[in-house]
Amino acid sequence: MENLREDIQEESQIDVQHYLRIIRKRRWTIIAAFVIVVLTVAINDFTQVPMYQGNSRMIIEKSNPNVISIQEVMAIDTWDPDYKETQYNIIRSRSVARSVIKKLALADSDEFKPIARGGFITRMRGAFYSSMSRWKAAVVGLLQKEEQEQAAIAPPQGEEERLEDTGLVNSFVGRISVSPVQDSRLVDIGFRAYDPQMAVKIVNGLAQAYIDHNMDLRLGAIKDAMAWMNERIEEERLKVEAAERKLQTYREKEGIVTEFSGEIETVTAQKLAQLNTQVVQAESARVEAETRYKQAVQMHDNPLVMDSIPEVLNSEIIQSIKKAEVELYKKISELSKKYGKEHPRMKAALSELQTLQERKNAEIGRIIDSLNNEYQVALAREASLMAALERQKQESLELNKKAIEYGVLKREAEGARELYDLLIRRFKETSVTEEIDTGNIRIIDKAESAFKVSPNTRRNFKLAVVVGLMLGLGLAFLLEYLDNTIKTPEELEQVLNMPYLGLIPLMDMNKSGLLRNGFSEDLITIKQPRAVASESYRSIRTRIVFSSPEHAPKSMLITSVTGEEGKTLTSANLAITMAQAGSKVILLDCDMRKPRLHRLLGLNRDRGVSNVLVGDCNLDEVIVETKIPNLHAISCGPIPPNPSELLGSSAMVNLIAGLGREYDRIVIDSPPLAAVTDAIVLAKIVDGTVVVLQANSTPKEMAKNVLHHLQVVKAHILGVVLNKVDLQKNAYYYRQNYYHYLYGDDAVEPRKNVWEKVKEKTARHKV
Repeated sequence: MENLREDIQEESQIDVQHYLRIIRKRRWTIIAAFVIVVLTVAINDFTQVPMYQGNSRMIIEKSNPNVISIQEVMAIDTWDPDYKETQYNIIRSRSVARSVIKKLALADSDEFKPIARGGFITRMRGAFYSSMSRWKAAVVGLLQKEEQEQAAIAPPQGEEERLEDTGLVNSFVGRISVSPVQDSRLVDIGFRAYDPQMAVKIVNGLAQAYIDHNMDLRLGAIKDAMAWMNERIEEERLKVEAAERKLQTYREKEGIVTEFSGEIETVTAQKLAQLNTQVVQAESARVEAETRYKQAVQMHDNPLVMDSIPEVLNSEIIQSIKKAEVELYKKISELSKKYGKEHPRMKAALSELQTLQERKNAEIGRIIDSLNNEYQVALAREASLMAALERQKQESLELNKKAIEYGVLKREAEGARELYDLLIRRFKETSVTEEIDTGNIRIIDKAESAFKVSPNTRRNFKLAVVVGLMLGLGLAFLLEYLDNTIKTPEELEQVLNMPYLGLIPLMDMNKSGLLRNGFSEDLITIKQPRAVASESYRSIRTRIVFSSPEHAPKSMLITSVTGEEGKTLTSANLAITMAQAGSKVILLDCDMRKPRLHRLLGLNRDRGVSNVLVGDCNLDEVIVETKIPNLHAISCGPIPPNPSELLGSSAMVNLIAGLGREYDRIVIDSPPLAAVTDAIVLAKIVDGTVVVLQANSTPKEMAKNVLHHLQVVKAHILGVVLNKVDLQKNAYYYRQNYYHYLYGDDAVEPRKNVWEKVKEKTARHKV
């Protein structure tokens, strides 16, 4: 948790430092914007003619205009915020302005004549608009000659059009101010003028013109309402007559004598309920009778179960027959013991038993017929009641339809009559009234004197300071945002996601020449070995040496994104610092497009790398030993027609391999990555590649694209060097973040401490 808090604090500190760096970097932009705004406001205030304002206080009452009861038709809630805002806009309206201008004859007043009374800003704006108007008139005159000729013979303009053309109304409206008094119905109306007496006169006239305008609107609204009601009364009268005729026609057609009421509907509902109950009862009786009848028919041929029928069981005749059968069975049983079957008494008894059974069957048949009759009667009753129920339903539906249609027609007639009566009543009330009270707006305090309102020098200067600072800061951050180049190591690591090897300060190259030992003065590590730039090269050298955890890269390619970024100068100075550190170094100029390395070292370019690659000479013939111990160099040689094929050949691979056996470090200068593919070809055969970017020059997207090409060919990128950093503009930033020491003629730290610091920075960077 503590580590997270520390990281957040560190990130916030970095952001603040970033903003401060932008402010320091763009300080002249901020100062220029601030000075321009303040000077412009100062000139405007000191050259502007004072203006005075007169105020008149009015009250807008809460009550509606009292026009008898017509307010029910045209009710206006004057306490509504929308209404009050509407009134404020009416005060500032062009119609009220024209009324005041006409009443006070302001068209001929010096107050509104086009004289130079405004300040510097007003004059400049007026001059600009005047110039634009003249140009516009000239263009329109050339393109629309016919329209101008027609305008020349057109009738003279009216007074309102003349006021519009001169811009008097616009100027008048622009000077009006309306300020409502908080928590009250009071309103302060102000008018600004160059003459204080004129300001008082105009603001009082404006207040009265507003009251008159409001009164005209009220009266006009009442007149319009009466005219509208008169037209509507006639229309509604015709509608009433038509609706009442339609209702009467319908009553005669349907034979409706009385009004439809709730009692009729109640009686109809009761009849339907009774019939429905009777139908249900009849259906139950029919089902019961049908069940008894069908059960008796099914049991007719089975004497054993026939007695289970309730009607048979309850029949007295059946019961008496059964008793006689029981007695007769006893008698037959006794006779059968005494006599045989053929005995006359036995035959007589059997004949009597058969007679009883026939009587019983006849009685059962009669009972079944009785059940059938009951079933038929119940069925007929059910059908009759259902038919009656259907008839009652149809009558109820027809009655409901008539009631609905009758109700619609009646409501139409009544509504038309009510609206007609209401309009008649309102029209009579409005026409007979004589007292019309629309005075809800009155003047409380008239303007008596005017006070100075502009220029407000103190307020303007405060605003100028704030606006100048805000504008300057905004321009500074806008320019920084629009600057799409890499400027700081943080941007380099964030955008490119590549290791950062170090920065090289911007050096003055205008007076570059040759030193006494033949080297160019651009080689700062020889000219000023204790300068900040020299220490920067030594720091970069150390980071390159420690860039690999296993072994330091032997062969390294120095290239850049575009031209003129300082990759050749970086190659030479890095090679010199490596040689000064005790390593045996050879410097190759493989820039076969625009070679420059031989000029820095004072070498001859007649024979070099290109001769070795094509086999014109041996390697020993082109190696030159410089005056710097441990440093050898090979110039470019003649420029071939096919540099990319030559550098990507096996001869180049063999050349680097051969040099690797003799030297500790091989530093190769190559063309820019964005221009040609030479550097891409070489990056595949060396141990590491160093890309040089120019601060405030190299675009971010271009740098990302060329580094992506190196990654595609799987080149080993050692890191990126930020070159030509202007320490004068960013001295505080870079010293605080990257340089804890500065070398000079009188203050030099021991080399051992310097190397320890460099190693510590390299270790932190790698982590």
